[in-house]
Amino acid sequence: MIRNVSPMVYIAITTLALITVTIMSAMNLPFNWIFYLTVLGQGMVVLMVYKVLTDNYTTNKTFEDFYEDCPIKNEEA
Repeated sequence: MIRNVSPMVYIAITTLALITVTIMSAMNLPFNWIFYLTVLGQGMVVLMVYKVLTDNYTTNKTFEDFYEDCPIKNEEA
């Protein structure tokens, strides 16, 4: 098994697989293809969640930092 793969890779692959299911169902492809890809996609979601939750990610941010894309000024400063 491949080690040290970013969880973002799992997120991207799972997203593409599930978008493919949506496109396949809209195009009226055979049911068995859609069914098998849906079952595979559900397994991929479980694997993706596991990889994201067990990732060794650390940060210095706290709840006092609020959101990175919308910083709020510290009123004490």
